[in-house]
Amino acid sequence: MSFPFYIAKRYLFSKSKNNAINIITKIASGGIIVGAMALFVVLSVFSGLRVFSLSFSNDFDPDLKVNPSTGKSFYITTEQEKKIRNTEGVVDFSKIIEERVLFSFDGKQQISIIKGVDNNFKNVSKASQKLFNGQWLKPKTYQVVVGYGISEKLSMGLFDFNNAFEVMAPKPGKGDLALNPEDSFNKSVLIPVGIYAISEELDSKYVFADLGLAQELLQYKTNQVSGIELKLKPNSNEAEVITKIETIFNNKVDVKTRAELNATLHKMLNTENIAVYLIFTLVIVIALFNLIGALIMMILDKKANLKTLYNLGTEVKDLRKVFLLQGSLLSIFGGIIGLVLGIIIVLIQQQFQLIMITPTLVYPVEFSILNVLIVFLTIVSLGIIASFIASSRVTKKLLD
Repeated sequence: MSFPFYIAKRYLFSKSKNNAINIITKIASGGIIVGAMALFVVLSVFSGLRVFSLSFSNDFDPDLKVNPSTGKSFYITTEQEKKIRNTEGVVDFSKIIEERVLFSFDGKQQISIIKGVDNNFKNVSKASQKLFNGQWLKPKTYQVVVGYGISEKLSMGLFDFNNAFEVMAPKPGKGDLALNPEDSFNKSVLIPVGIYAISEELDSKYVFADLGLAQELLQYKTNQVSGIELKLKPNSNEAEVITKIETIFNNKVDVKTRAELNATLHKMLNTENIAVYLIFTLVIVIALFNLIGALIMMILDKKANLKTLYNLGTEVKDLRKVFLLQGSLLSIFGGIIGLVLGIIIVLIQQQFQLIMITPTLVYPVEFSILNVLIVFLTIVSLGIIASFIASSRVTKKLLD
């Protein structure tokens, strides 16, 4: 054990004769403990909110989505379908058509996206499991599943045969809509059989229909689609699958991951997380001024002892190292205690669900080893810096 470390340990665990210094040291220790605990709890809360926010898109969005690099649609051959199915890492895929159209019901109108899906869609997305009412649509029918937000805006229920639920899509090609507005749209009467509820945004965005119905409405050919959604095996290599899919379509498609499909949401969540971390780090920095003050008071209190050690041949740098180590040890122990308290709070919330957002919705928290490392490294790093600032007060002029 080195001499500075031995002295620092003695100073850390022994009480000073000056009671004011003991009080200041306890305040500094308490500030470190509370700061570490608060930072960990807040990061765990935001991790929980992140998981909660992404859970909606994870239930709806596929692992990979293939879009045309140009235009609104592309063609897929039977041979290409076979190659996709045999691609390593791909569990299943679904052909889709997405287009913004006009829906009307009982005199009310709503512009939303019709999403034509095939029978494999249930194997790729969990949207069919998020039904608020009714059932999922049957293939090769005019049945549709609408979002809860759309049904509210149109005041529409299920199996209402007194009022027609209609969809209108502009016919492809050139022409003046003002001359023949009725002949410029393809129309179909739909049968709502289900209402899904995922999130406020998605519930007002999509109406699910059969792929054949969407192709008929938009005058697409049987092998013409606007996208392909893929489900991958767990821990599969996304980059390799993307490369293989692009090769199958001769690099004429754009393949996006789930994170890329929700790039704005991910960016917002990351920005919020960084902002909260910086704010609470600033609070910890302010709290560590107590540590600087406590160490300086300790230096002044031990001035006579330091002079004796200096006269016995101890170098100034070693005396500085004593208080650097003392402050660092105080930060390490305070950080560990704060983290233990924070972990206990997070685990209690996860286990017993004490704090609720609504009577049925638990306030989300997520325990993460990464958050533990971030908090510990932050506390220790700032504590070492604060200790270095305080220990620099030990100079030859002070000891003379």
